[in-house]
Amino acid sequence: MTDKIRKTDEEWRAQLTPEQFNICRKRGTEPAFSGEFASFKGDGEYTCVCCGNTLFRSADKFDSGTGWPSFMAPAAPHAVEEKHDTSHGMIRTEVVCARCDAHLGHVFPDGPPPTGMRYCINSVCLEFVRAGKNAPS
Repeated sequence: MTDKIRKTDEEWRAQLTPEQFNICRKRGTEPAFSGEFASFKGDGEYTCVCCGNTLFRSADKFDSGTGWPSFMAPAAPHAVEEKHDTSHGMIRTEVVCARCDAHLGHVFPDGPPPTGMRYCINSVCLEFVRAGKNAPS
């Protein structure tokens, strides 16, 4: 893993849309079934909208029926970090980008085999790079 990317809120605001800033930097969430990747199917990788870090692969994506893109595992063991989250009166595990600390969503132990995990991720936090391409689609 490379060094962490650190920016001020002003720098993030200049780079991101208001919705991306609210979700990625202020730990918001998008409404269920509203994100472009909730039912999207494509062969490639999902990268962090803030820093370009490869987070998830299409081979690990599945339809959880929750309204958010769901993945069985991150693209690499250290692509994301997990943090204890007690916000909103719940005990959950938050998922953040390991490179820039962008809030991505949460992970739950109710996914399909072989991992049994469901990384429930906000679409707005992701960019999709088609297999064999070097730029987001």
